[in-house]
Amino acid sequence: MKPIGQPAADRQPESIELVPKRDLDRAQQEIDRLRKENERLQQEAERLRRELEAALRASKRQAAPHSRGNPKANPQRPGRKPGRRYGRQACRPIPVRVDERIAVPLPERCPHCGGGVEQESCETQYQEEIVRRTIVRRFDIDVGRCQHCQRRVQGRHRLQTSDAVGVGSVQLGPEALTLAAILNKQMGLSLGHTRQVLFYGFGLEVSRGGLYRALARMAVRAEPTYNGLVEAARQAPVNGMDETGWKVGGRLQWLHVAVSGQVTVYAILPGRGYEQAVVILGAEYEGFSDSRRLGALLPIPVCVSSELFSPSALAFPRAVEDLLQTSLQLRDRYERGEVTAHGLSIATGKLEAKLDRMLETRRRNPANRRLARHLEHELLWLFTFLHCPGLDATNNAAERAIRGMVIARKVWGGNRTWEGARTQQILASMLRTCWQQGKDAFRRGVRLLRAPRSVILDIVPGTG
Repeated sequence: MKPIGQPAADRQPESIELVPKRDLDRAQQEIDRLRKENERLQQEAERLRRELEAALRASKRQAAPHSRGNPKANPQRPGRKPGRRYGRQACRPIPVRVDERIAVPLPERCPHCGGGVEQESCETQYQEEIVRRTIVRRFDIDVGRCQHCQRRVQGRHRLQTSDAVGVGSVQLGPEALTLAAILNKQMGLSLGHTRQVLFYGFGLEVSRGGLYRALARMAVRAEPTYNGLVEAARQAPVNGMDETGWKVGGRLQWLHVAVSGQVTVYAILPGRGYEQAVVILGAEYEGFSDSRRLGALLPIPVCVSSELFSPSALAFPRAVEDLLQTSLQLRDRYERGEVTAHGLSIATGKLEAKLDRMLETRRRNPANRRLARHLEHELLWLFTFLHCPGLDATNNAAERAIRGMVIARKVWGGNRTWEGARTQQILASMLRTCWQQGKDAFRRGVRLLRAPRSVILDIVPGTG
């Protein structure tokens, strides 16, 4: 019997190699270093993640100008500069007419010492004021019957906006309703705030529900004009298009806009794709649309990459930005007559070839790969403004047209019903087109409401 722990005669003893303590210490130090480096990288990744989230939130925040970071330690003094640096001085012009003239005599005694006062001259001061007054008109309407067809006939005055009597005998006047439409549909005030303006400014009492129904009736009057604007957009050679989210009954829909050289058309639709564009422009539209290309999308990746990505990852978006700036400079030179049409065509071909070479390179950065895929998808339309001089390079016109709607959405959220959405798109299109053409929307709204039958306003091209 063999003693415990003693190897058998036929078993070879196992060889044991001892690691020097110096190597163990070196390995432990390397492990500690890697652990600290890992912790540092995790903290850096967390910091970059927070900065990225903050940058994305700031890019989507509509009220960004009201939150601009920490204030300056020594800001400049607000207001005009003193002395010669004041700039051009100006004041309100003297009114062309005077409706009321008031004499302002001297006091009998000096207000400072009580002595007698002697007149030396007369100065003039003007005051432009509004009159807070509501006019109530009563129409005594003669009613009769035709002796031939026995139908009911009643008179109509040029100041009337409706033939309704009985339950509908008390109505808002055309000027009050047009002002309400401008405040609500163009300036973005809610119906409640519009009601307050009418009351504070003119002493006119009206409910929000009454305003809603009156504006819906105004939209019915404006529908032929709206249809004319839609047809004009379909005939226009160029339409800039954009869309934004819009609530109808608390559910997300989409407010679309099409802006041509003469008209602006809004449409609230349940979607944001080709089908919705067809609703506005028609399936047979042969002009240019959706010019929202490189100029509107490029600054976003460049701005984000400049702080969060490495210099090598920044090279591609900055090269694309330089290419865009070169194309815009080429456009400007052609418009100034410094480049011929033939030279424009050759230079455009060189820009497209350069972009093709840039897109052939494989990108390692995920953001750059997304940008490259977007450019490849839009490649046929990136330089349309150079192939067809006169087209806009960006979608700024449509974005400006939709900005007012975005402000209205932030104030009162959207529409509660599809009828309200229809009223919104019709009246907003009419008012925006009046502004676009430099025509008086107030006068045209009053004319629309006073017309005894349906009319098409002169803002529709070809109806002037």
